[in-house]
Amino acid sequence: MDSNSLSQRIVIFFLLSIWSTLHVHCQSNIFTVSQSDAQTNSKQAFLDAWKKACATNGGTVSVPNGNYQLSDVEFLGPCNGQTRFLLNGNLIARDVPTPNLDHWIMFRRVNKLTIYGTGTLHGSGASYWKTKHTTTISSLKLEHVNKVNIKNIHSINSKKFHFSIHNCKDVTIKNIRITAPADSPNTDGIHLGKSDHIRISGGNIATGDDCISIGDGVTNMNITGVNCGPGHGISIGSLGKYNGEKEVRSIRGNILNNVYNPIIINQHYCPDSKCNGGDSSVSIKDVTFIDIRGSSSEAIGVKVDCSRSHPCKDIQFKGVSLTFKGKPTNALCSSADVKFLGQNQTPSRCS
Repeated sequence: MDSNSLSQRIVIFFLLSIWSTLHVHCQSNIFTVSQSDAQTNSKQAFLDAWKKACATNGGTVSVPNGNYQLSDVEFLGPCNGQTRFLLNGNLIARDVPTPNLDHWIMFRRVNKLTIYGTGTLHGSGASYWKTKHTTTISSLKLEHVNKVNIKNIHSINSKKFHFSIHNCKDVTIKNIRITAPADSPNTDGIHLGKSDHIRISGGNIATGDDCISIGDGVTNMNITGVNCGPGHGISIGSLGKYNGEKEVRSIRGNILNNVYNPIIINQHYCPDSKCNGGDSSVSIKDVTFIDIRGSSSEAIGVKVDCSRSHPCKDIQFKGVSLTFKGKPTNALCSSADVKFLGQNQTPSRCS
């Protein structure tokens, strides 16, 4: 054997050793959920995989293709670095939830979390909708989770909210699908509260309630390219029910297509008939709608219906352009101080 052949073999052996080392290292960060059959509760298998992934910097919980029965579960941090949850299988909730528990799957106190994959969350909500339970159960709830990315996940028939984001910062939700019948009660697609720097882009949200509902304390939120319907669209509220609620500000998402009630402030909304005459005691002020553009499914493009005892103050519209069948829409205003600022707005005044 000449020296050149020997050198080549040494180099090849060295490269193979490096590849083998890297391959083993990468695999050591992936913790796969295994199960015996699709009818067995997989909760402990998920918790075992999560514990290992959470303890590993860059750890991944991997859920392969297949069906997994899963009771309520909480994935708790803090974790030792970035953590991923790769969902390619179908998770199926129990028909009967744990009493008084507000979630099916919970991630709490985690930083740098990614939830992604082609899998599905089946909330098994149909039987729950027929009951008189009042607990608002979220299929996926995030609480005190920062720097989180959720992408490509499909949620079906949640018992109540599909996704719930609470006390979180720096959240990106991209290209998700959410599906529930038009008559399913309180099945909000994404509900948010007390969270900052939220980005929702792409995807389809079809539910029986709000597409995206924004509660108190939500700030710096951007919504782009989300297809809503059926459902109630993007809503801010309900607010004022509890003491100490925080302001909502800097919400962006302004291209509308054939929307029923494109812009509406409604202080007489009373879904549960417990509103003491329906006249709100909450004061709404200093609200500006900027560059809201698109089309309405009815002639009324703007409706500002405020409390007679606490009228709305300083409601402003800038750069609004809303049409109905190619013609300008109208604005209806009641108990409100409304200003249309600038020229060429549609509508341009209240009637």
